[in-house]
Amino acid sequence: MPNADDRPPSLGRRVKLAGGLIAATVVIFPVAGALQPAQADTAPNQVAEVAAHVSGPRAALATPPIKGNTAKHKVPNSAEPLTIGAAAVARAKKQIGKPYVWGATGPHAFDCSGLVQWAYKKTGVHLPRVTYEQYSEFDHKVAWKDLAVGDLVFFSGQNHVGIISKRKGKKLWMIHAPHSGSYVQQVKLDSYRRQTFAGAVRPS
Repeated sequence: MPNADDRPPSLGRRVKLAGGLIAATVVIFPVAGALQPAQADTAPNQVAEVAAHVSGPRAALATPPIKGNTAKHKVPNSAEPLTIGAAAVARAKKQIGKPYVWGATGPHAFDCSGLVQWAYKKTGVHLPRVTYEQYSEFDHKVAWKDLAVGDLVFFSGQNHVGIISKRKGKKLWMIHAPHSGSYVQQVKLDSYRRQTFAGAVRPS
């Protein structure tokens, strides 16, 4: 036996219009959640009544199509993991402002190779300790024009290393620990850096 809520509504009435009476059907569409008795008079937007002229005893009521874009919007997945390079940069950014100390590998102070080694170690990638070994560790060498976030960039005969932190068109930035008396910082790569560029690798 069908549930009482499954039975079609049997509401029928006659509506007096100018010139006579015509039959009208009132259909009540259920909404999510039942109305409480006290809400029935105060929440008219929760009940939709549709009245239409009918031409016969079995005429059906049709609801008009909804106009506009009805496609589902893709919800961005904020849980998607970062690339290895981007994750290393995120770690390096949190070290900005910490002092340069020769031979230091963090977390309170860094030298240049110690900083990139520490940032990548946090992503699960283990780099050699010194700049020359870091450069030779990876076969994937990267040209200046192809540099991307996370690439290790070497300068002055591979004596110094930084990590590309941002790219905007042809403009590039890196995070590095420059020298004694300085601190970890993000800088834009200028013409001097371009001239002393000694190569780059992509650990990811």
